[in-house]
Amino acid sequence: MKPRTRARALALQALYEIDLSDHPPGEVYKARLEEIPLADDLNEFARQIIFGVLPLKHDLDLLIAKYAPEWPLDQIAAIDRNILRMALWEFAAQCETPMKVAINEAVELAKHYGSDTAPRFINGVLGALAEHEHELQEILKNKTAQLIEKTEPEA
Repeated sequence: MKPRTRARALALQALYEIDLSDHPPGEVYKARLEEIPLADDLNEFARQIIFGVLPLKHDLDLLIAKYAPEWPLDQIAAIDRNILRMALWEFAAQCETPMKVAINEAVELAKHYGSDTAPRFINGVLGALAEHEHELQEILKNKTAQLIEKTEPEA
């Protein structure tokens, strides 16, 4: 597994656990790092994914439901849902990973962690979302700005 793919795998495992339990994100992240040690830059990349996706989870889910309505979110396996959130966050919120790379990495994670049909499913959903890349980026950019405003201390 490529180094950044390993970082994404760690992030996926953490997001999956957080999604299905009430475990504190910081503790889950720390526990995953103990199991899958990463170089500092990859550790930071995984941290960015986890703590980038978590505050936007609801918004990411709404966008997946809106732009890929053929796949009801409540019927998507938890692992697939988290792969979709991560990929969408990478290409539409973080905007540092090219869309094709984010989709390819998501498909690779689906091959490793999902069911036999997961890679095709992930590719299909992300393909539908990719058609609206600029709209999604604008929506998530505005949402991220709102979150930052809420967390900034008042002067």
